[in-house]
Amino acid sequence: MMARLRDVFECQITGEWGSECAENEIGIKVLRTTNFTPQGRINYDDIVVRSINESKVEKKRLHYGDIILEKSGGTEKTPVGRVVFCDESIEESIYLCNNFTQAMRVNQAIAIPRYVFYFMWNLHYSGKTDLLQNKTTGIRNLQVKSYLNENCPLPSLGEQCKIAAVLDKVSDLIAKRRRQLAKLDELVKSRFIEMFGEGNYSNVALIDIIAEGAGLSYGIVQPGDDGTGDMGVLRPVDLVNGKISTASIKYIERSIGDGFRKTELTGDELLITVRGTTGVTALTDTRFRGMNVTRGIAVIRYDRNKTNPVYLNVYLNTEESQRYIQEHTRGATLQQINLSDLRIQPIMVPPIELQERFADFVEQTDKSKAAIQKSLETLETLKKALMQQYFG
Repeated sequence: MMARLRDVFECQITGEWGSECAENEIGIKVLRTTNFTPQGRINYDDIVVRSINESKVEKKRLHYGDIILEKSGGTEKTPVGRVVFCDESIEESIYLCNNFTQAMRVNQAIAIPRYVFYFMWNLHYSGKTDLLQNKTTGIRNLQVKSYLNENCPLPSLGEQCKIAAVLDKVSDLIAKRRRQLAKLDELVKSRFIEMFGEGNYSNVALIDIIAEGAGLSYGIVQPGDDGTGDMGVLRPVDLVNGKISTASIKYIERSIGDGFRKTELTGDELLITVRGTTGVTALTDTRFRGMNVTRGIAVIRYDRNKTNPVYLNVYLNTEESQRYIQEHTRGATLQQINLSDLRIQPIMVPPIELQERFADFVEQTDKSKAAIQKSLETLETLKKALMQQYFG
């Protein structure tokens, strides 16, 4: 059986924003799209409180099983149309959704709320909502009428329960893997503080731990068109979560890189973004030998007698280091840090033996992370396949 999505709901609840609370007024908690997680869960941290008429509160209060749809907002990389499911925690207080969203209450005589949530989540995940938004230079709006006109498959209630249970199981495992990765990252930070947090170690300028004669340079200013040659060129977007993503490396004519030999990679460097989102780092390896970087990345060729690259990479991501980078990042339309400021950035340099011991710990942790990451990717592939099987 198929049904228009709009016919699956017994009611649709528009959002409210209200006004600022007066002094000593007890306001109402309002969920915004900043409380949406990519997994379709509500993040109950940082909830705003607003003054809203009591009659509206009574009509628009959210309940367990409601689905909140983002109808305005979104970005180029994240189309509008995200959804979150109101879990049991929604009943612990009074919550409304804001005016950039609306809540949908499922008619449970014909559909299971979790099943409908996954159908709607998949509309966004599969890119369908990208085709159902008004794209402007500012805010993006979902074409709600067209969205609600989508066909939703409705097997029996029993079958919907089974499908929702399977997707819940896979989603819970994905969330567990993500938590494990986050815990390992926290473990590395804790180990760093344990080993170096109270150490009386001297600071030196970044340029003083760079290999002799290497200097500090950024890459190709105008790399040209993609797909015109065999030289890979790394961009800031290729540095993801402290790693280099190979998913969408740009390839250019090797002759363009001839004028930028200083930044041609050997596979033994540390990269740091200096334009856009500054301060993102990643270590290269032999996969990237012969590639180059764009103007948005600086190449650090460290002296291994003075610093261990794994230690240096972690240090550059400490609060202290990132604070320096952000304080020296400037620009109204394009944020960037000058190489002159980066060269003199203070770097704490403990004895190399301690750095090596810390690097060994990080590398062992990375092995655990790699196994968990592989499991996560397998689960995400499985979820994608199940979505395709259930919803087409």
